[in-house]
Amino acid sequence: MNPYTRFSPASLRFAGGSVLFIAVAVLAGCASAPSTAPEKLPPVTTGVPAEVRPTPVPSPVPPQTAGPLFRPVSWNELPGWREDNVAEAWSAFVAGCSALASRDVWRSVCAASSRLANPSAEAARAFFETNFVPYQVRSETAGDEGLITGYFEPLLRGSRKQTARYRYPVYGVPDDLVVVDLTELYPELKNMRLRGRVEGRRLVPYYDRARIEGGEAALRGKEIAWVDDVVELFFLHVQGSGRILLENGETLRIGYADQNGHPYRSIGRVLIDRGELAAEQVSMQSIQAWARRNPTKVNEVLNSNASYVFFRELPASTAGPPGSLGVPLTARRSIAVDPRYVPIGAPVFIATTWPNSPKPLNRLVLAQDTGGAIRGSVRADFFWGYGEAAAREAGRMKQRLRMWMLWPRGQPLPVGAGE
Repeated sequence: MNPYTRFSPASLRFAGGSVLFIAVAVLAGCASAPSTAPEKLPPVTTGVPAEVRPTPVPSPVPPQTAGPLFRPVSWNELPGWREDNVAEAWSAFVAGCSALASRDVWRSVCAASSRLANPSAEAARAFFETNFVPYQVRSETAGDEGLITGYFEPLLRGSRKQTARYRYPVYGVPDDLVVVDLTELYPELKNMRLRGRVEGRRLVPYYDRARIEGGEAALRGKEIAWVDDVVELFFLHVQGSGRILLENGETLRIGYADQNGHPYRSIGRVLIDRGELAAEQVSMQSIQAWARRNPTKVNEVLNSNASYVFFRELPASTAGPPGSLGVPLTARRSIAVDPRYVPIGAPVFIATTWPNSPKPLNRLVLAQDTGGAIRGSVRADFFWGYGEAAAREAGRMKQRLRMWMLWPRGQPLPVGAGE
């Protein structure tokens, strides 16, 4: 997670902003992510010898009429494809099939995968090369390079009861939150939901963060738990899911349930604009350190982000948190994408580097999540998993990205909304 550039992959998966007019909602949904980006990656080479076995010829697909450019390529053009242990992504792929197998595009490949149990790296690689065609994902405006950030599952300390120490509530969904879905009338708004509350005979925007924190929303009795750190709670909102270690030793898992409909505003950007932090300093860790040094300014800065997330309690499990696809995320093998361009569930090969390092990070991942700040075709958020190491890597990840979508052979390409 990089708070300067992203909002929770899970937490805004259906958000259309707080506006209550369709045209404005569409514009809000098409807003681009902040443009600040790290230095350009050096060119990468495949390092694949010429004698490697021939790659399958891409099957014909209907021409695209809109959206990003999906350029068919050979497998040898994916940097590091033959070096990656593709079998490490197999369980994530199979988990995705549990949600996708009934759809026409995925039925055949998911059925084929069920006949391959615990494949070796070479067997898994052969499966993908046989059943998929790789397409480089490009942007109509920015070419073939984009941005990748990271996120993780945080751990907070809390209690089921409010105490002097545990005084910051984690709320469930309020009863007066209204969600408007107009998909049946306007199919082009299939990823949009409007949120508000009824005031008389009018649907008005729901309370923003400041008003919720001020006690105006009807949230009494909706407390799932109470935690001891308001900044950690804010970042729980950003991540969209997490764990709470209760004072009795029990661990509570919570996940995104809904959102107040207000657009996310980066507090990293706010701190830069106010001169509190330099742009090159901004990370989750630097924001937390700033908050510790400036306790009297914290609430004002947090409230500059009007968005507010409501949670639900999840069953206890050792698996990752559920993503937008509805299956548990796999550490270092799941990503969040913009579903207007890259369909949820698709295998994606990424070429980037490890955070703050020139070391290549080229691997097969699964597009199993979305996020409010994940906007654009060549844009991804890398799920690092749970724990301190995951938090460290996610908090500082922000670098250039190239990506290739793997699409079932012979199936029509997805048509995006354009950029």
